[in-house]
Amino acid sequence: MTIAASANPLAGRALVGRTRDEIAARVAADLVDGYTVNLGVGIPLLVPHHLPTDVEVFLQSENGILGMGPHPGEGNEDPDLTDAGKQPASLIPGGSIVDSATSFAIIRGGHLDVTILGALQVSEDGDLANWYVPGRHPAVGGAMDLVAGTPEVWVCMEHVDRAGNPKIVPACTFPLTGAGVVTRVYTDLASFRFDDGVLVLTECAPGITLDDVRAVTTARFEVAAFE
Repeated sequence: MTIAASANPLAGRALVGRTRDEIAARVAADLVDGYTVNLGVGIPLLVPHHLPTDVEVFLQSENGILGMGPHPGEGNEDPDLTDAGKQPASLIPGGSIVDSATSFAIIRGGHLDVTILGALQVSEDGDLANWYVPGRHPAVGGAMDLVAGTPEVWVCMEHVDRAGNPKIVPACTFPLTGAGVVTRVYTDLASFRFDDGVLVLTECAPGITLDDVRAVTTARFEVAAFE
């Protein structure tokens, strides 16, 4: 079932879906035992707090951590150990700290299974824009390396921006980080995957209907049989 782009996204209506922590928990639930996973800044850095106890994944931070754990808690911070967002981090047993060149060799060498990133926009073709808003200071970081060197790119973000504009769009209007690189999208309202380049809605968040998602998504998408 193909959903056409909505001509009139809901304006001024607040849809109450998942919190940022709940988005991170939903992403964490899909991680597979044994994966090596990079975490970008923002919502992705909440994922370590929600990993299933029966799943072991190895979290990588581009600034040089392999085997990153959750926030260490107040009073246990190490000022020399931070994540890519410059927040206090921890190491799991056996975790390693490496230099930037080695960290990016891991990324560019195709040694990651998944990278989880935030986004400004995702297009219906899987294009990703997450590094530059015109008029603001640009910050490429390692995002372009990550999306070029990782087979699975999962995006987690709010479904609309602060002005209420859809972030899952027919075509990105911000400069691209990568073309056709996104494989999954998780938002406060819904989850999507790309099947052979086609955007597919796989679930709505609790309390959110298909019509709600359609009203705030200008991209075309198909609907999986999840109801």
